[in-house]
Amino acid sequence: MDISAKPETKTSFEQEPKESVLSLKGTSETPEIALDLNKGVLKFSGRSLPEDAKSFYKEILEWIIFYAKNPKKGTRAIFAFDYFNTASSKMILEILDILKVIEAKDDSMKIEWHYLEDDEDMHEAGEDFAEIADLKFEYFSYE
Repeated sequence: MDISAKPETKTSFEQEPKESVLSLKGTSETPEIALDLNKGVLKFSGRSLPEDAKSFYKEILEWIIFYAKNPKKGTRAIFAFDYFNTASSKMILEILDILKVIEAKDDSMKIEWHYLEDDEDMHEAGEDFAEIADLKFEYFSYE
């Protein structure tokens, strides 16, 4: 993903977002999102089953693209999904493409993949994402 390319349509974050924090409460179908420009923390947690994943993640992707232009040193991307559907996995891959750009600018960036202790599928999903995106993940299990 070339974040320097001009989008075909004007995005809401061509300039700095009005809010330095993008925070969305999780629901039974959408994840909790906590993106903090000043702290350099990008957190995704919960369940991701939005009816229209592309629309749900649009603003999130735009925000991260803006952030990737000038990332904070020591960026932390935290993924703690309980479950996600196929459409969401495509959006996660788009996020990882942007994280690849951030990694090129910030070699101290960390990507954390959290999963329930007995959820081998979620652990394997993190390993698959890391391999596909060619990024290093740190894995954390929890009860």
